[in-house]
Amino acid sequence: MVKKFLFNQKIAPYIFVLPFVLVFVVFFISPIFNTVVMSFESILPGQSKFIGIDNYKRLIGDEVFTKAVLNSIKYTIATLLLLIPIPMVLACIINSKIMVGREIFKSVFFLPALTSVVVAGTIFRLAFGEQASSLMNSFIGLFGFEPIKWLKSQTFGFVTLLILACWRWMGVNILYFLAGLKSIPEELYESAEIDGANAWQRFKAITIPQLKPTTVYVLTISIYGGLAMFTESYMLWAGNNSPQNIGLTIIGYLYRQGIEKNDMGYASAVGILLVTIAMVINLIQLKINGTFAREDSHE
Repeated sequence: MVKKFLFNQKIAPYIFVLPFVLVFVVFFISPIFNTVVMSFESILPGQSKFIGIDNYKRLIGDEVFTKAVLNSIKYTIATLLLLIPIPMVLACIINSKIMVGREIFKSVFFLPALTSVVVAGTIFRLAFGEQASSLMNSFIGLFGFEPIKWLKSQTFGFVTLLILACWRWMGVNILYFLAGLKSIPEELYESAEIDGANAWQRFKAITIPQLKPTTVYVLTISIYGGLAMFTESYMLWAGNNSPQNIGLTIIGYLYRQGIEKNDMGYASAVGILLVTIAMVINLIQLKINGTFAREDSHE
């Protein structure tokens, strides 16, 4: 009876999907549901109390939370401006016929992604130290500049964070775009070349439109990655307390409230708001990019 049930063609697909569904419910749906419930509660060790939307009201007047949100949004926008067009262009260069040693370049660009973010953050913290002997201050000293307190300045601290992000994720996005370039028929470029189109015209009329699915994917995961950034900032400032909160992100603020201050109800409200912000931004950009419209047209 059991064997007949397991080998039933109508039931078998559901049996194969069941492990994923169980993992999804236990480790994704259930925590989200619990977080929503906790965001309406005041949670103390051993007890919880329903307080309605008080945690969300508290967020509105929280200046530190506002700064964390602005820091995360600014970081996300900056990484999008750097980590989409630059990897796309570099991928086109690496993929070109005149490129020599492309496998070496792909390996070199991807290597930072294999480095532990803990190690990378520590190295960057030392390299961008405020001492005159630190790597970056020694470098700018060659051009006559005075030492800079990189991680104590709003501007230079943000620049350091962006350099770390570009160093770490540039190669990953290059590989995404290289995979997208492999799917573009070579005949399109040959036809355009016969018609007299130069390299820029071919890039604008063929490469960019054909790479749109890859670009949308990279844009979507980059938005999530930017808003969810935490470990890089934590390691760069050797903790979650950067000067004047210049490196504080939404996740960093959630960690501060939930783990450091043990205010899980308030931290849950921060988490729910983060998920909402990320979802709304991604839905808007998918709508603008025509992803939903394309799906509707197939239907």
